[in-house]
Order: sequence, then structure tokens, then C-alpha cells
Amino acid sequence: MQISALNKMVAESAAVRRRQTLQPAGGKGDKIFPPTYPGEGRNAPPRHVYELRRVDGREAWCVLVDSVQSQANRLEEALLLALRCGLAIPHVVVDFRNSGLDGITEITSFDAPHRVYDAILRDSFLNGEPFMSSEVGKRLAKASVADASALLEVSPTALLFGAWHSTGEGGGLGAKFARCLVSEIVAIDVPVEELPNRRTGEVQVRTTGRRTGSRIDPLGILRAVEVYKGKAGWSTTEAGAGEKAKKVRPSEINHGNIAPSVDPLGITCDHAEHTFVLSFAGLRRLRFGGGEKDAAGRAFLAALGLVALTEQDARGYALRSRCDLVCDGSAPLELIHPDGRADQIIVDRTAARTLYESAFDQATKARFAFAAEPLRLTPQDKLVDIVRRSQELALAGEGGEQADEDGDK
Repeated sequence: MQISALNKMVAESAAVRRRQTLQPAGGKGDKIFPPTYPGEGRNAPPRHVYELRRVDGREAWCVLVDSVQSQANRLEEALLLALRCGLAIPHVVVDFRNSGLDGITEITSFDAPHRVYDAILRDSFLNGEPFMSSEVGKRLAKASVADASALLEVSPTALLFGAWHSTGEGGGLGAKFARCLVSEIVAIDVPVEELPNRRTGEVQVRTTGRRTGSRIDPLGILRAVEVYKGKAGWSTTEAGAGEKAKKVRPSEINHGNIAPSVDPLGITCDHAEHTFVLSFAGLRRLRFGGGEKDAAGRAFLAALGLVALTEQDARGYALRSRCDLVCDGSAPLELIHPDGRADQIIVDRTAARTLYESAFDQATKARFAFAAEPLRLTPQDKLVDIVRRSQELALAGEGGEQADEDGDK
């Protein structure tokens, strides 16, 4: 595909989409484990997300395998890897290498939960001044759908996957940018159990699959052994555990057997489906100064979206533990016209990268000011301090558990 063809598609067509059928890596019918979410009510067990969807004119139970937010994270990760292999993509880096923190070297606008408007960037310095108080930060704060040039030049993924300057002017009424790229993976035709609530009459749905768990302790430590846990750690004596010692079971210090358990988790399905939609109508909402700049900016974002898709394809679908999917055949990309007609188009990984480089050159000629290097920030002392304190508490086992939210932004 040539850049002229992409320009025409973005200017005239509705979207590019793909519906790729996936199967478990273990074969059709093998069990997979979608993400779990908190159950409804206090102490409710974790659950998968079920939806009754229309599939080929009928209703079918479906389960969310990878959410729109999680897919955005994976696509950004794929772009970050492409960048490290030589593809020039504007982005921001917070450099922690001189902060003395263990295990953290840098955070990029690809990694940060709220992208370029994230608190990690906001609590960092650009050339000695707070990022959002710098000239670049002020441009980002003023960015809007009417002129999104600053975002395109500094962090275009914020326009592609959506962003919100939630701490902007007006009590959180800063600019919002709707995502132009939507990607999601759903399991189709999932066997379920329907459980009526005797009190409310409401029917709850859960999987017919089961997850088992158990562990035999090779040391043979029995539950009846007295163990105390306190400020000094754990001990078999109350005095040895130190201040605030309390009696606990061996399992609470990760010793002893884990009793066998059976939980309603894990699913089988007829197939999974990865839906990808890159909205040209959404891109056309964005303006960059009019004329050739509008056209070049929109084409640049479209090419970036195609790179994200093809890079993820190249990496595969190892989504999480026991949720490894593979393509069932190869589905084509479809160009969707305003009247709903669909034409097949071919864009592989090599073609997507070449198209992106042409779009980058076109945007440069249209006078977008792309920096030769990523924008590098340094963390403020207070940001380093809060991370260091968190690490110290985690090492001491006193920090509490971090929320497990499927990696979504």
C-alpha cells in the first residue's frame, strides 16, 4: 500500500477492521483462563465477565478474554518493542536510572497508565522545572480536538488509544480524547451454569469449568503446630516473633499443606474472536491546523495503528497463565466504506512499517515538529521517595497487596 492510498482511505472511508478467529494453543476445546474480576457482594469469589451477545443471528454466552483497555496496553507494548528495534515513534521517558531505586530504570508514555497525562510524568522535571509547567507541558495542557498537534508531536499513542487530562482546568474538565482504535478478544459459545438467587430471583451465570488447587508440603509441617507472627517476623514462640505477635496458622507464613480446593473458574468455548477496528471517522474529528496538516496527522495515526496490529500479530497471543491463543486461519483486513461495503486489503508487518515511515516523512514535510530523540524527564525527589518507601514496606511485608486489575489502563 502506498501513502497516497492511505491518505485517500483516511479521508473517505469509515474504518479498517478485522475479525480474527482464535483457538487455544492446546487445540479446540482446551480450557483457557480469562481474567478474573471481584465478585459482587462482600467476600464473593472472583469471577469471569459474561455477556449474552448476538452471534450470527442468535444469542450466545460469551466471556471477556482481553478487554479493550488490556488490548490497548498490549498494543502499546508491541509499539514500544518496535521502537526499540529502530522504528521512530515520538514518546516521553521518565529516567529513574540515577534515582537509586531497585528494579526501575525508566517509565515511558507507552507504560504509564494515563499515558502522557499520567501522574508519573506530571511529578517529574523537564530541564529542571515541573513537566506540566514547562513549555511542552503547557502545550499538552492546552491540546484539544480542535488542535491536537502537541499530542501528535510528543505522544501520538494518546490520540490513538485515548487520553484524558483529568487534572486540567475546571476541576478535572481537561481535554478528553476518545480512542480511535478499539481492540478486544472475546470467547464465543461458552458453556455456563445459570444459578437463580432464591432471595432476589435474579439469575447469576458462572462457568461450568473448574479450577483445582492443592499443595503437599515436602517438610510435612502440620496445621496444629503453634506459630506466631509479629514485627520480628515469625517464630514458634510469642517472644521470638517480637512486638505485636499473634498466633497464626503455618499456612499464613507459607508453610504446610494447602488443602484441595475446587473453584468455578476457567472456560471452554467454540472459539475466541479478536475484533480490531481503526476508525477513520474518529481520526477525522482530530484537527491539526487545517489543510495538509490535518491530512498528514490523521494518516500518521492510521499508519501507527496498523503497525500496532501487525506487531502484536508477530508477537502472538500469550495473554496470561493458561490463556495462550493461536490464529485459526488468517483473516484479512477490511476497508469499510461509508455505505457499509467492505473491500479486503493486505497489510503485513513489513508493509505496515514501510507505510508508517512514509507517513512520518509526510507529517514532517507538513511541518510537524518531531524531536530526533524522546523527551526525557527526571523524577522529582518526592516521586522517588514514595517509590522507595513503597519498596521498603514491600520488602518488610508491611505494604499491603497491590490491586490485580488485569493490567488495564
